[in-house]
Amino acid sequence: MEGNKRWVSGDLQHPDRDPNRRQMVSQTQEPFGSILSCIDSRVPPELLFDTGLGDLYVMRTGGEAIGPVVTGSVEYGPMTSGTPLIVVLGHQRCGAVKAAYASLHNDKPLAGNLQAIVKALQPAYEQTVREGGADPVDTMARAQVKLTATELRANQDLAPLVAKGALAVVGAYYSLDTGTVEVLAGAPS
Repeated sequence: MEGNKRWVSGDLQHPDRDPNRRQMVSQTQEPFGSILSCIDSRVPPELLFDTGLGDLYVMRTGGEAIGPVVTGSVEYGPMTSGTPLIVVLGHQRCGAVKAAYASLHNDKPLAGNLQAIVKALQPAYEQTVREGGADPVDTMARAQVKLTATELRANQDLAPLVAKGALAVVGAYYSLDTGTVEVLAGAPS
């Protein structure tokens, strides 16, 4: 979050981005966090958190949709090297969420494998319909973050790490307008 404060203020340090760091991590890595974020080109986690080479494991899918391969990728850091943090990062004006919302709301499937994203986001859509709100796409984006973080927290392999305090799974939301990352759920105490 300190890196995000630098991003917002423009006082960037660009840490761990030089040949010395490249050499240091060439043989092994120990990232301090794993980020599952959207594919959106405006939401690159390494920049939003002002981090560098070897600092983060980053997985990106449309609307933070998860399935077995993505979940396995998220599990990799905590289960192989003790990475203590997973952040599920949604964002403002998410195109994947908007498309899924429209598809489900209008009962019009999307073409090709885009429908797999719609299916993965359906629980967030259903929660949004139940809760209502002035901006259903924003409500759905936030719901998707919380649902995904909750699912990862309860994952059979990650839950024991969470229970013993070795892993925090945090849901967060990025504002495209301000650059600020807001923690929605799961902040470590």
